[in-house]
Amino acid sequence: MRSIQVVDSHTGGEPTRVVLAGGPDLGTGSMADRRELFRTRFDAFRSAVVNEPRGSDVLVGALLCPPVDPDCAAGVIFFNNVGMLNMCGHGTIGLAVTLGHLGQIGAGVHRFETPVGVVSVEYDGAHTATIENVPSWRAATNVSVEVAGHGVVYGDIAWGGNWFFLVSDHGQALDLACVDELTEFSWRIREGLVRQGLTGDDGGEIDHIELFGPPHAVGNDSRNFVLCPGKAYDRSPCGTGTSAKLACLYAAGKLQPGEIWRQESIVGSVFEGWVREAGNRVIPSVRGTAWVTGEATLWLDPTDPFEKGIRR
Repeated sequence: MRSIQVVDSHTGGEPTRVVLAGGPDLGTGSMADRRELFRTRFDAFRSAVVNEPRGSDVLVGALLCPPVDPDCAAGVIFFNNVGMLNMCGHGTIGLAVTLGHLGQIGAGVHRFETPVGVVSVEYDGAHTATIENVPSWRAATNVSVEVAGHGVVYGDIAWGGNWFFLVSDHGQALDLACVDELTEFSWRIREGLVRQGLTGDDGGEIDHIELFGPPHAVGNDSRNFVLCPGKAYDRSPCGTGTSAKLACLYAAGKLQPGEIWRQESIVGSVFEGWVREAGNRVIPSVRGTAWVTGEATLWLDPTDPFEKGIRR
């Protein structure tokens, strides 16, 4: 019987499960190297932690790792129901609040190592954290994609820690009651991107689809629906998705450095974001709130037919 110590939280409604102990030994390489080792040799562990029957499609895992840089508070590798993630904004906010809950960090600025670089997090000592994300940029604009059963849509390709295709003119109602239709529509966009061979600058798969529309609450700037790689929608406004959106707004001359953008999610939770210039890219900052929802010990029993989770 193998035990795994976890702490669960949610950021704007989107859950994060931080693995504190019981994870695989990934050595002492960079977070990118460790993520690749995790992906190739320990995928069963990923599935056991976040997939049913111990988890769900919406759950994002965060494997806590010793950092390479001693000035960093922690290293972290994010994963979901189908594989590894490059970066996760809501998960980083959840990680900060979780480490605060455990007494491992206090109020102040902390640095976390991720597979795509170091991010800094300003934690208020309670429920709020502001992440200064990795450099982000708009890679292409007004890109046409043929969507099965719908026709052509136009959007931007942008990096915010993951690759996104962002669409404003889509004709969809961004209401919680419409998530099934929004999921199907967004998945067809992703399939269209694959058919047309459209990728990020580095050839990376554009595995996040982000739809935008008018906000529902006064004082917010926009509402979004984000479909994640495993076909689950993000309950939060999505930290890397908000970063990608900020990069697009800046590139279009619609957002000035330091100007605050309030991004509303499909469930109504809000992230605040702004950018600072970094050459031809921007450094986005995203502020959100998280709450710890539980601490648990997961048990992996080799006699359990679903010890490794239910994998697609």
